[in-house]
Amino acid sequence: MILFKNKSDIENIHASGQILGKILDELVSFTKEGKTLKSIDIHAQELVGHYGALAAFLGYQPEGAQKPFPAAICTSLNEIVVHGIPSEYVLRKGDVVTIDMGIVYQGMYSDAARTIPIGKPSLVVRNLITATQQALEDGIAMAQVGNRTGDIGWAIGNQARKHNVKVIKTLTGHGVGFELHEDPPIYNFGKKGEGVVLKEGMVLAIEPMFSIGSEDVIQYDDESYATADGSISAHSEDTIAITKKGPRILTRI
Repeated sequence: MILFKNKSDIENIHASGQILGKILDELVSFTKEGKTLKSIDIHAQELVGHYGALAAFLGYQPEGAQKPFPAAICTSLNEIVVHGIPSEYVLRKGDVVTIDMGIVYQGMYSDAARTIPIGKPSLVVRNLITATQQALEDGIAMAQVGNRTGDIGWAIGNQARKHNVKVIKTLTGHGVGFELHEDPPIYNFGKKGEGVVLKEGMVLAIEPMFSIGSEDVIQYDDESYATADGSISAHSEDTIAITKKGPRILTRI
């Protein structure tokens, strides 16, 4: 069931998203060669407390998961697409890490992710990250009243085709706001004119996930998902509201 939001709800999700945007901006600056993934998570938890919010991922156990997630952020490294658990791994040049984070502020959820290259990225990695970021922009642009979820998926998949990268098809975006994960799923591929009709009051987490190699994923013992062939992946995400005036991005400053 899709949970629609009124104007007041959207303003409150926006307040949550603005805090998340600030935290992610600070974490992107903090994330560099020599930092451990765990240190990034510790800093994230400090920032969440500073802004008077709660870390939505910490202790979260979605349907099908064997145990609650143990951190405030997902740090998905290289071939890991999503749900990477922060560890004592030390970042080095050539790594690619995605920071994915959700927060709760005054009862409202927001969700966003950024992919960060460590050091100067190769042309192949730069192309992958650019494709993912542009796909997010194109997907958001299609989030118009009267369009369908397939229009968003088509726009995202089109960027993958343009950049000759692969869409991770089994992982999706989702509704968000009252809960961390709501209906409808937002696939990163699709056909124009197909899927759920987009209406005013829907709030969505749109999140392209691409890889250099395989579109298939495997699940590790820690419940993170990685590309089946071990190729580098990237992931970009923002929370948006669908309004009569067009999509409103809630997680950017």
